[in-house]
Amino acid sequence: MELDGFDSSILAELAADGRISATELARRVGLSKSPVLARIRRLEEAGVIRGYRANLDPVRLGRAHVAFVEVRLSDTREAALQAFNRAVLAVPEVEECHMIASRFDYLLKVRTADIQDYRRVLGEKISALPHVAATSTYVAMEAVKDRF
Repeated sequence: MELDGFDSSILAELAADGRISATELARRVGLSKSPVLARIRRLEEAGVIRGYRANLDPVRLGRAHVAFVEVRLSDTREAALQAFNRAVLAVPEVEECHMIASRFDYLLKVRTADIQDYRRVLGEKISALPHVAATSTYVAMEAVKDRF
């Protein structure tokens, strides 16, 4: 899908404030309300806009501890990868999971209350995922730049 300058402006504004009114959005991008709403609908239907959600503060929700976990699997055939992928989706503490082209297979971002909670999640949930052979943990000390 090709995006023009108006589409890019709309996306930038929505990324900054997903609750902006259509009227204010139209004013900011220099279009009237109807074309802006039509463009938003087109961007949603094309999957460029995947949804809208509240940006929650994990620290205030008691999940301040962040660890990145390298996961190496014992089997990397497609069936094993799919089994791991399905199972990791059910672990709520895993905020992100990326398949990596490296000496390990996956990189997980895990968010918990503290180091004791992380140790429990690692031992009871992550290590118990299908085909997990080894893990290495890196604890984040500070988020210098975060997505939101």
